[in-house]
Amino acid sequence: MAGGDQQLEGGARKMDGSDSTKAGRGQEFLAGWIDEHRGMYDRATAHPFILNIRDGTIDVSSFKRWLEQDYIFVRAFVPFVASLLLKASRESNEEEDVEIILGGMAALHEELRWFKTEAAKWDLLLGNIIPLSATQEYCRFLKGLEEPEVNYAMAMVAFWTMETVYQESFSLCLGTGSKTPPELLETCLRWGSPSFKIYCASLRRIAERCLDKAQDISLLNAEAVFQRVLQLEVNFWDMSGLNC
Repeated sequence: MAGGDQQLEGGARKMDGSDSTKAGRGQEFLAGWIDEHRGMYDRATAHPFILNIRDGTIDVSSFKRWLEQDYIFVRAFVPFVASLLLKASRESNEEEDVEIILGGMAALHEELRWFKTEAAKWDLLLGNIIPLSATQEYCRFLKGLEEPEVNYAMAMVAFWTMETVYQESFSLCLGTGSKTPPELLETCLRWGSPSFKIYCASLRRIAERCLDKAQDISLLNAEAVFQRVLQLEVNFWDMSGLNC
């Protein structure tokens, strides 16, 4: 998941749908889906795995498991974001979409290097990782999103949801009163920083604009994708925090 600051150019500018009669539909849909699926959303963004990092009670083996499995996930995430970039270039009339997604794509290169540095710090061999079932399931889902029949709106909602879950989760570990272990602060800053929050806000605006123009069937599919991502995120946290 694309952390860092490289992707932020243009992220703070407002992006509205071209049809003024539908302005705000996308915003209402995303807000409504979060409310309707609040239990799963809260479970994804304030999971015990994350709360244990915040409280300083995380088991090191759980963190190492997350680091290994998330590395596998990010490697699968790269071709998904590349496919999203293609969808944006073909289906969006907003040049800014391509710029923002391309920024996130570029940040993934640095992120993969970060994983390798972290692995060395924790004495992990990334080449020997066996993907666990939750990771395999999530990677299959990402692969499915690359298919041509998955439209831009669906893929964009998925992308925004994935990034936002990480942003909201790791930001909890940086708040007042948190007892995040010093050796995990860099990890939390990667996704919990204010700059990454701005980036996620820019992705949300793109997703909202896509939904402004979406037909009913696309809206149903987009909501299903939103729910699916939340469940996959919960499964991933569950897998990582087996010793929580």
